[in-house]
Amino acid sequence: MSEGVLTVLKFCFLALVYLFLYRIVRTVLAELKPSKIPVAAIAIEGDVAPPAVARRERGGRAWELVILAPPNRVGETFAIEDELTVGRGAGCAVVLTDDTFVSTVHARVFTRGGEPYVEDLGSTNGTTLNGEAIAEPVRLRRGDRVQFGETVMELVR
Repeated sequence: MSEGVLTVLKFCFLALVYLFLYRIVRTVLAELKPSKIPVAAIAIEGDVAPPAVARRERGGRAWELVILAPPNRVGETFAIEDELTVGRGAGCAVVLTDDTFVSTVHARVFTRGGEPYVEDLGSTNGTTLNGEAIAEPVRLRRGDRVQFGETVMELVR
C-alpha cells in the first residue's frame, strides 16, 4: 500500500474513534440531565372521586410501597398520594441512586379512583409486577411486588 492510502486510513480510523467518544459523552450527559416526566392521560372507568376522597371512604389509610430488596434499604416506606416517580434522578420521589439497573426516571406509581397503578416510563430494563414485565399501566393489589431494576417493593395499606 502506498503511504497516501495509509494516511487516509489513519484519518478515517481517528474520525471513528472521535465519533465513538462523542456518542459516549452524549449518552452520559443525557442520563445526567433532568428529564421531563411524561404524564399519561389515563381515563379509568369509575374515576369520579378525587383520590383523597376515595381514600377517606375506604378507611383513611393510604397505599404505601415498602422496599424488600436490596438489604441495605429494606423497610423504607413511600406513601402513594396522587403520584410518585421512581428512578435514579434527583427529581424522583423514590430515588434509587445505588441501583444501576434503574433509569433516571424509571416508572411512576399513581392512584385513580383510590386504586393504585404502576406504569413503566420507557425504562431501559423495564418494570415487573409479580415477576412479569408490564407494558402499560397496571392496577396494583395489596401484596403485589413491583421490581424496578434490582429494587423490589411491596404494596401495603
